[in-house]
Amino acid sequence: MTSLPSMPQDASEARTLPGVRPAVRAVPAYPFTPADVPIKLDQNENPYDFPADLKAEALRRMGERAWNRYPDLHADTLRERVAGYEGWDAHGVVLTPGSNVLIKILTELAGIGQTVLTVEPTFSVYTLEASLLGARLVQLPLNEDFSMPVTALKAALASHEPGVLYITQPHAPTGFVDTPEAVRDLVEAARDWVVVVDEAYHEYSGTDYRELVRQHPNALSLRTFSKAWGLAGIRAGYALTSPGLAENLQKLVSAFTMNALTQCALEVALEHPAYVQERVQEGVQERERVLSALRDHPTCEALPSQGNFFLLRVPDPQAAYAHLLSRGIVIRRQDSLPGLRGCLRIAIGAPAENDALIEAVQALR
Repeated sequence: MTSLPSMPQDASEARTLPGVRPAVRAVPAYPFTPADVPIKLDQNENPYDFPADLKAEALRRMGERAWNRYPDLHADTLRERVAGYEGWDAHGVVLTPGSNVLIKILTELAGIGQTVLTVEPTFSVYTLEASLLGARLVQLPLNEDFSMPVTALKAALASHEPGVLYITQPHAPTGFVDTPEAVRDLVEAARDWVVVVDEAYHEYSGTDYRELVRQHPNALSLRTFSKAWGLAGIRAGYALTSPGLAENLQKLVSAFTMNALTQCALEVALEHPAYVQERVQEGVQERERVLSALRDHPTCEALPSQGNFFLLRVPDPQAAYAHLLSRGIVIRRQDSLPGLRGCLRIAIGAPAENDALIEAVQALR
């Protein structure tokens, strides 16, 4: 895996770009450095590729499409397919190339000049887009057990001008799942806000907030094909919401944004969803196996998780990261985040990858 080297911008160069908004100049680029190693456990990906027979069928359909013609204006055919799969009104489905794009346009929809309310630590794209677009970012620390500070969040909802509230279930990067009562309490307290229930990892936690979202026209469920579906390379995410909110959100989605290859791949995937459940079942079993194997480690603590990843708290995160990398395993450091002192985030891989991980962590002291 290769990437272009970063190009740091010095102060003199920044001054020669007066047309670039200060908020953009001030925000660092998305923090990710790829590593070319055999075992990749740093991006919470599904360890398995799209099934070969389904990939072949998607490519066959792609070959039959006219490449000189634009795809659907707003992925209308695909919206119908997603709606059928999710049991949703197609007028309330919005598709984009990855849920990151949806987070960006949600900030454009209700954050610019208004408030983005979330917790910390959380998914970095919420705060990145709020900073880039000049929203008023309000972050409240998670409780010590990683649960949401519901009372404090409700107070913030009442004391700030409305905007976007992010509720992530399960949380990233902790993998914690709040009680349904806590989630409902916040959604009902945020009636003047756009409420985003980010369910990127819901297949692994068994949680599902579609019915709660259905009851609140200002709320939406954010979902992705990148994780359980194993289609991160295709880039597709979607929102389930009310037709009214979807109509306004769709105004911010560029025309023809879902290309023909993506549409073909997702159509095939939605016709054969059984493979997803099989892989999720294995992922959950492997997660519990890894956590169990590391439970009695003398110096490291594997924290419980309901995602396809977990946090490992270690005495020396830099040394632990280097040790795992020397064993051909790349993970993600999180020790600089509030409340995550000493923590590494590790995705659940295929069984053989997890065996190698367990062996490598067992050697840590």
